[in-house]
Amino acid sequence: MPEAPVYLDHHATTPVDPRVVEAMAPWWTERFGNAASATHRYGWEAEAAVEAARERIARAIGAADPGEIVFTSGTTESDNLAIAGLARARSGRGGRIVTTAIEHPAVLDTARALEAEGFEVHVIPVAADGLVDPAQVEAGLGEQPLLVSVGAANSEIGVLQPLEAIGERCRRRGVPFHSDAAQAVGKIPIDVDRLGVDLLSFCAHKLYGPKGIGALYVRRTRGAAGSGARLRLVPILHGGGHERGRRSGTVPVPLVVGFARAVELCLEEQAGEAKRQAQLRDHLWDRLHTGLAGVHRNGHPERRLPGNLSVAFEGVEADALIASLREFALSAGSACASGSGEPSHVLRAIGLPAALARGALRVGLGRSTTLAQIDRLADRLIEEVEGLRARRRG
Repeated sequence: MPEAPVYLDHHATTPVDPRVVEAMAPWWTERFGNAASATHRYGWEAEAAVEAARERIARAIGAADPGEIVFTSGTTESDNLAIAGLARARSGRGGRIVTTAIEHPAVLDTARALEAEGFEVHVIPVAADGLVDPAQVEAGLGEQPLLVSVGAANSEIGVLQPLEAIGERCRRRGVPFHSDAAQAVGKIPIDVDRLGVDLLSFCAHKLYGPKGIGALYVRRTRGAAGSGARLRLVPILHGGGHERGRRSGTVPVPLVVGFARAVELCLEEQAGEAKRQAQLRDHLWDRLHTGLAGVHRNGHPERRLPGNLSVAFEGVEADALIASLREFALSAGSACASGSGEPSHVLRAIGLPAALARGALRVGLGRSTTLAQIDRLADRLIEEVEGLRARRRG
């Protein structure tokens, strides 16, 4: 059997940490109760486990009340519940949803779908380094602001947005502030009060937890905005009234337990792991831009995830490059949609020329990434880029 490729696509997903698997194990077989079963010990144990996990996850993001955590199937559902749930709670009154041009499709597509329901969507451009200007967000609120949604960390170019400055402006105007933090929680410090975030979407499988479980933080009162009013969402799933009526469906106890354990482990190791990955990331960039001409780093050079490097190579197609690097698991930054050949909306938004965007590659480092692997990747990238360019010249 051939050796498995070196995994460098940690933005897509992460392997489940063995310590997380160990924490989940009893809840699959021995302690299998439904947390909604209120008449026997199996249900009581399951409910206690879910509430303990809710408390630990709330604490990890600085939430004041564990009841502000709603368990979902993942970040996509959390984004939908936050944006559509809030908009529909104000149905008939309209309002403007403000977001950015580089958001995840779970945000942009949800916002666009709400346009058919009478809501207005205002998309803020980003600078060439991928950063949004908080002043532009404030200027874009208009007369009937409904919601601002800005992702904490971009999944493609790794840029970290100035959430605190945006949150301050939202508080001044009394506008709810949502952030998709799937790529941020566990990797960088997140405190919803400090950031002024009212709704925060995230999940387990981006931080060495299981797939199929996510969470939405919903601020119980928007006291930070001065209103003191309860932040109300209309559910997008119905049937059973689970999660205090905000998200129906049997809570998957093993996944919830694993989610909480994964978050805790990330926080315990966050500072050291962030420093280590950032050093590896910078080492890879140094090797590439000194070893090759015509290589470009996408996104802000410093305000980015520790484990993210998005690079574009002149005169090279990323698909061809990846095909020649079978010993590594990588992804193309150009993320061509449905065979259209068009670069991703993120690369278009930062103004990358189409030809260069088609040569973009995303490297996602993780806990298992070593210096030896990074040096081997650099060697192979330099070798293959030079080879592909030579064949193209021909």
